[in-house]
Amino acid sequence: MNNNQDQNKTTSIQVISRAAKILRTLREHPKGLSLSQIAKEVELARSTVQRIVAALEQEKLVTAASTNSGFRLGSEIARLAGAVHSDLREELRPFLIQLSNMVNETVDLSILDNGKVLFVDQIIAAHPLQATSQPGASFPLHCTANGKVILASLPISEVENLLPEQLTRYTNNTITTRDDLIKELETVRREGVAFSREEHIDGICAIGAVVYDRLGNRSAISIPLPSTRFYGNEEKLVSALLKTCQTINRHFK
Repeated sequence: MNNNQDQNKTTSIQVISRAAKILRTLREHPKGLSLSQIAKEVELARSTVQRIVAALEQEKLVTAASTNSGFRLGSEIARLAGAVHSDLREELRPFLIQLSNMVNETVDLSILDNGKVLFVDQIIAAHPLQATSQPGASFPLHCTANGKVILASLPISEVENLLPEQLTRYTNNTITTRDDLIKELETVRREGVAFSREEHIDGICAIGAVVYDRLGNRSAISIPLPSTRFYGNEEKLVSALLKTCQTINRHFK
């Protein structure tokens, strides 16, 4: 291999590395960033960022962000992630089924996706009164058990990037300021479990905890149920959920 070939190979690797860095930066800013903001974050010249972003946009890996005339992750990222989620669903499903049988309740698997919590799998318990959400549905982070536990696993700076200072109220129990939520997340980190006590939907409660796959990617496992079956049963639900999550984390080591 001559010097020109060596140089071309090095340049190609450098471009891929820079593109990956840009994609990771946009992942942390779901509302999008301008070219100048991206350049500052990745410490590259704006002209270099512009060329790479244009190529990524052509491949639908990034797309225009409506909020600030910048760019955010594109639809192709979701399709690529879907393939990973499919493998994860298959590997985790036996554990979710076991947990559902233990507590006789519906169990959800979800991930962080574009500033929301995305449901990727669900085991439905045989109850006439259920709390179910179709896989593919997205819920807010700040008032759901799976959303809170995912937020608690992130650095505070990333939580601040994901959430505005004022949060949308869904019920009388919804936490409506980011500062108050951050205080609750400290408890979630300490105890390893998050609660939603009728904070997203009246009459529906949930608990959630995080698991990590072999690459360190996080997912949330949650148990949503009507409030009539939740209050008074928290200890039993928490024990079963944490036991399952510990088993899953050992499985992935």
